Amino acid sequence: MANLLIFIADFVTAMLIRATGQKLLLSRRQSLEYLNLPKLVKNSANINAGDLASLIYLWNPLTIVTCLGLCSSPIDNLMVVLTIYAACSRLAPLAAFGYVLATHLSLYPAILILPVILLLGYGPDAPPAKLFLHKSSNSDGKDPSNNDESRSAVTTHKPVRCFSRRPVVHFMIWVSIWSCYVLFLCSIYLKGLGGLQEMFKKTYGFILTVGDLSPNIGVLWYFFAEVFEFFRNFFLIVFHVNILFMILPLAIRLKHRPCFLAFVYTAISAMLKSYPSVGDSALYLGLLGLFANELADMQFSFFLFFGYIGVSLLSPVMHNLWIWRGTGNANFYFATGLVYSCLQTVLIVESVSTMLKHDRMLRKHVIA
Repeated sequence: MANLLIFIADFVTAMLIRATGQKLLLSRRQSLEYLNLPKLVKNSANINAGDLASLIYLWNPLTIVTCLGLCSSPIDNLMVVLTIYAACSRLAPLAAFGYVLATHLSLYPAILILPVILLLGYGPDAPPAKLFLHKSSNSDGKDPSNNDESRSAVTTHKPVRCFSRRPVVHFMIWVSIWSCYVLFLCSIYLKGLGGLQEMFKKTYGFILTVGDLSPNIGVLWYFFAEVFEFFRNFFLIVFHVNILFMILPLAIRLKHRPCFLAFVYTAISAMLKSYPSVGDSALYLGLLGLFANELADMQFSFFLFFGYIGVSLLSPVMHNLWIWRGTGNANFYFATGLVYSCLQTVLIVESVSTMLKHDRMLRKHVIA
């Protein structure tokens, strides 16, 4: 029964990713039509990013392994994707519901608050606002090459990028409502087990203090097993604050692409969280497919693809040699985790760099 529920959660997550991709594709076409870039519109029609992303998530070996292992990650992924989809659709109550549950199940989705606010306020991803202002100035008479018919057609499809406060306020109100409701239910259920204080200690406190140093695919377990106890609290603060340091700069630079920003935040949290799992990687790899058109020219794709395959095959082998057979040591398994973290770092850096290059390419086409 549990296996069936996890499979249903993965299937629903894939369908929500597909629906999100459809909304992003529609927004992309409208933006490119307004910018008068028919060639790019035609190229984007050849790749349905929503279908591709859903297939990547659903048939990803990491997703299948998570499902067969009866891990709770599919439920976490469902809540995160539900939040992103609802924010793209500007459904504030549903977005708040997904956000509260995702944060309740795992602390790290809390950093998605900025992408959700940007999605609710501005709508799905679009090119930088400067390009629309430049195109509007040309359409007003500065560009004589545009005739009246094309000018009227372009103006009809002009995307609205004004920030709307109303859905954001509704989202905040619903977040408060759902939070109070969840905490109320938890307080009733845990009345004889220590209450909410004990719950926060065993959940969020467990995540932040990294008390369990059992081997996993991350690198924190090895680091805190080797670090001196005197410096433990210092490095705990450093590692956790490291995630927060990246939030604001990325939000400022990618505020016009909030859905892509949500993907970046998800990948960063999967890389730096205390207890990562392969289900976290399955989520951000699925979200990566939503931007197949923009990231088509990303470098090191071949290296990353086979790097993930190599780590996925070597990690269980090294774990078996160390834990079960006793013929290796911790460095065998930690090496695969270190390579895995490096691959994630390269993926994040290259995807952000390629997206910025794509925006610069659009700027060149518009100005030309």
